[in-house]
Amino acid sequence: MITLKEALQLSSEEIKNLREELKTKIKKSNIGAYVEQLTNSDISISGEGIPIAIKDNINVKNWEITCSSNILKGYVSPYNATVIENLEKAGLSAFGRTNMDEFAMGSSTESSCYGKTLNPVDNSKVPGGSSGGSAAAVAGGIAIAALGTDTGGSIRQPAAYCGCVGMKPTYGRVSRYGITAYSSSLDQCGPITQNVEDAAILYDIISGHDVKDSTSANIEYTKVSENLNSDRKLTIAVIENFIEQASSEVKNGFNKAVEALKEAGHTIVYKNMVDTSKILSSYYIVATAEASANLSRFDGVRYGNRKGNGGLKDMYTQTKSQGFGPEVQKRIMLGSFVLSSGYYDAYYIKAQKVRHLIKDEYEEIFKEADLILSPVSPTTAPEFGSFKTSLEMYLSDIYTISINLAGLPAISLPVDKDNSGMPVGVQLIGKAYDEQTVFDGALSLEKTVNYTK
Repeated sequence: MITLKEALQLSSEEIKNLREELKTKIKKSNIGAYVEQLTNSDISISGEGIPIAIKDNINVKNWEITCSSNILKGYVSPYNATVIENLEKAGLSAFGRTNMDEFAMGSSTESSCYGKTLNPVDNSKVPGGSSGGSAAAVAGGIAIAALGTDTGGSIRQPAAYCGCVGMKPTYGRVSRYGITAYSSSLDQCGPITQNVEDAAILYDIISGHDVKDSTSANIEYTKVSENLNSDRKLTIAVIENFIEQASSEVKNGFNKAVEALKEAGHTIVYKNMVDTSKILSSYYIVATAEASANLSRFDGVRYGNRKGNGGLKDMYTQTKSQGFGPEVQKRIMLGSFVLSSGYYDAYYIKAQKVRHLIKDEYEEIFKEADLILSPVSPTTAPEFGSFKTSLEMYLSDIYTISINLAGLPAISLPVDKDNSGMPVGVQLIGKAYDEQTVFDGALSLEKTVNYTK
């Protein structure tokens, strides 16, 4: 598949041919990366630019946008998200809706109402989630690049499972206007691409201040892709107590990345952080609390699928019971519980204090380091059905969620393969708004490990 950098050099006629070729490839593919593949419908198209796959929770004008949930089936977006507007200004266009975990709640893309997406490396394995469709499309050669969203690792984890590059920007760096919210203080939109340079190019295109988003950072912005420098020598911290919980194959890949960074002339320092169980607890309290508030709008009155004909209460009950899947219902209930009278202080306030502690710990490490290196997931991509409980699924995010709680930028890239040929990914975490260093470090690591599919 042509890279984004190469595609930007094409003439309008060549782009037209590329779009037709991509349509044919998508029809022949059986991995279910796109909603259109799972529903046997024509690929959704907007504009005539370089085709970029779009996660099904990002609004594109005149597209059906459902967040892969029954409750939103039939909802057609009346407007474009800011990231879509930014794509179009740069000569890129939305092309196809990628499958996802329902309302971005999941780590395997199994909770989608359309069915599951297969990992292109091994079809018996999950592609990760919630942006599993976006990662599978890029890794499977049926997308040049894609947009995903990351609430607790939902860009980085599927990118690691599928063997491509996934980047989560600093909170506030990319506008959330027009992106269906899961957890408003954690969500960020970011690129999933074939390599680090493409990720920098797409990040530059979608980022920037937006008056329509009150959480958008109004700060000076310098383009990253034009200033990429893999020769910078950086101090990179390794969180020792994080590595202990990883599988032996992930540890091997991680150690390979550490050696590659040393070989490239970077300085490695070793640090410890707050116990991952506290990070996990804090994240799921904050995320579910915000989700219960955000998803209350889906009640059958304004959007999508309306059920029940026995009056208002019946409509609310039937719409939500039939519209939301089990995982979404579980998280709404948990979020409503931690916000309820008598439990708010015991759970939600305590979780916010732990969140502050996590942010402080990162700031302390960044006094001595430019970047932090960490695994993305404790294991490589598991087989379908291997998560027997929700808790097992939540544990697959232990390395990614603290970055969202602290609002930091991070990039995931493949560095090795396990014994069965599945990709092993690592992530580099940077200081807030210092995406340049994140991309520079990632480019250096990418060149040194020289990962091949």
